[in-house]
Amino acid sequence: MTHDTPPQPLYLGAAGFTQQAPRAPLNQLPPLSLYIHIPWCVRKCPYCDFNSHTASPVLPEDEYVDALLADLDQDLHAVYGRELSSIFFGGGTPSLFSAQSLGRLLKGVEARIAFASDIEITLEANPGTFEQEKFVAYRKLGINRLSIGIQSFQQQKLEALGRIHNGDEAVRAAGMARQAGFDNFNLDLMHGLPDQSLDDALSDLRQAIALKPTHLSWYQLTLEPNTVFWNQPPILPEDDTLWDIQEAGQALLAEHGYAQYEVSAYAQLGRPARHNLNYWSFGDFIGIGAGAHGKLSHPDGRIIRTWKTRLPKDYLNPGKNFQAGEKVLTAEELPFEFLMNALRLTDGVDAALYPERTGLALESLKTGRDAAEQSGLLQVEPSRLAATARGQLFLNDLLQHFLI
Repeated sequence: MTHDTPPQPLYLGAAGFTQQAPRAPLNQLPPLSLYIHIPWCVRKCPYCDFNSHTASPVLPEDEYVDALLADLDQDLHAVYGRELSSIFFGGGTPSLFSAQSLGRLLKGVEARIAFASDIEITLEANPGTFEQEKFVAYRKLGINRLSIGIQSFQQQKLEALGRIHNGDEAVRAAGMARQAGFDNFNLDLMHGLPDQSLDDALSDLRQAIALKPTHLSWYQLTLEPNTVFWNQPPILPEDDTLWDIQEAGQALLAEHGYAQYEVSAYAQLGRPARHNLNYWSFGDFIGIGAGAHGKLSHPDGRIIRTWKTRLPKDYLNPGKNFQAGEKVLTAEELPFEFLMNALRLTDGVDAALYPERTGLALESLKTGRDAAEQSGLLQVEPSRLAATARGQLFLNDLLQHFLI
């Protein structure tokens, strides 16, 4: 499991929403991505709240690929005539699946939806599952980006996190990725780990930078409900240490040419994750697989969130529906839905994107926007919607201006 996963929606009303005329039809639909969830891991990590399940010795690869394609078939009516700009295999640990299975899946997807000529196809991978031959085969399938879940290079920290790899395997994984032909890959790294010092955190970051990934997801460990860590919390660094780690780490990344473009995402010039950028700019994505979420816009102005059956055994049960539910977003919900994504971007978004993606007039944000600007959390910039440096640090406080 790595950090590049679809944002989970929050269905709340908007206090900063000024009621206007009904929403307009969408003249231009946003880019379209595909998220494919493979829910199995070798072992469930104690911090993980994603929909992942410990794998049995033999995975039902053929059955699951069949189910994924059947799931996709049920969503095709909503995306007729569109093309995919990116695909992301998330999990779980998608690299547990064979290249043969992923190849059959990709061929099946392309037979149903056209691929953009420059499509980005990302596969999440765990260093403990790396095999050189397998990754050469993945690259030949057209998978052109990896997201490698390292989290730390230090043995004590890896054991505390329940990871199945060690630091040497993490280093080798990056080398194998490059040897297999992946010139574009992300390393997933955590900070704020149990008993972690500033020197520990910077040592991890320096090691990651030395491997020269094109992208780094560097984010703080948080304790999430329904995890082992939530019920048995480890001792985490004090707030002052966390602040020092954040400041020093950001400076170190900038020094080595990694520009921060999102709350926890840093990339070399021209190498941000296009799939993730589509999430943050309120683009569309189909979600297939156990527990996958999707969001699709329609020309008549409707924007629909969907979610699929969570448990693999239910997802594979032909007697059960793939889709567990759906929700049409209301005009009152859209300001928060849009901004909880867009304001994660360091530079925010062009203000014109708001009416383009929601069908609402920019004026509908006026009440919340004025309050957020006065609080110093939102930039006073008519042509952009962007958090200030302080707003980036207190994003939840910023978004409160657009909530009841």
